Amino acid sequence: MTAFDAYCTLRGILEGSIYCDEPMVRHTSFRIGGPADLFIECASIRDLNNVLNTLATHQLPWTIIGKGSNLLVSDEGFRGAVLTLGADFKGFSLPDTTLNQRSIVAGGGVILSNLVQAAFKNGLSGFEFAVGIPGTLGAALFMNAGNAKEWIGNIVESLTVLRPGDGLARYHGSELPWRYRSSGLPPGEIIVESELRVIPGHTGQIRARMEGLLNRRKKTQPLTKPSAGSVFKNPEGDSAGRIIEALGLKGYTIGGAQISELHANFIINTGNATATDVLSIIKYIRQLVKDEYGTELQPEIRFIGFDT
Repeated sequence: MTAFDAYCTLRGILEGSIYCDEPMVRHTSFRIGGPADLFIECASIRDLNNVLNTLATHQLPWTIIGKGSNLLVSDEGFRGAVLTLGADFKGFSLPDTTLNQRSIVAGGGVILSNLVQAAFKNGLSGFEFAVGIPGTLGAALFMNAGNAKEWIGNIVESLTVLRPGDGLARYHGSELPWRYRSSGLPPGEIIVESELRVIPGHTGQIRARMEGLLNRRKKTQPLTKPSAGSVFKNPEGDSAGRIIEALGLKGYTIGGAQISELHANFIINTGNATATDVLSIIKYIRQLVKDEYGTELQPEIRFIGFDT
């Protein structure tokens, strides 16, 4: 069965939207990527179930993305369906602190920066560490996004996921094996909602902390250039950026891809980079670091549409 067969099955029953041969360059912060056979925005749990069941029937592979801020998509694209969360997953509710409520409840498709700003404006502390982190809440939760000292797993009260073929399930935050850049969720589970702990705070103090963190990001990261954020996870007790910089690789270029001169753990698209250019730099860095230091750098970004 083909992607077009799945498209014909779904287009009349979806509340969301579906596109054939959708260029992934439109859906990644790298501005890189060939076409996905199908690109599907699932507006509701019903949509997700219909889509997953149809893809299983047609034996089509699938993956799910947020805003594409940590992705490298192959130049050939993805032979399957790329899913994203739509309308029903973009809402959130703030706690009523007069009733001693202490959790924000938010859908997996909420833009993380919107939560950060809403918490700040309502005098709720706990989200300051996430200022400047791009993407959706679901993606941030899946990869346990954060900085060197704080990450989102620390404030998770609960996660609700959709297990394909089995329905909804709920985890308490303490049930998951949170690790550096990993939630430990089983493969294939889709985060649809989360409860996140916050505490009442002083807006002035919250603002000051957010501004300090954001100013540091602006000074040390190439935020105005297309990239996928940090390319490699930090080795234990060290910094990937420091190691790469020590090898004199800042500014190293292949095609339209370049190791940032501001932060060595960022690869930027200078305007016409291909996924092949970026992957070539990644492989070069990994080999050089292994040869010089005996350290195997592990990628932090996700790869979609590659054989390996």
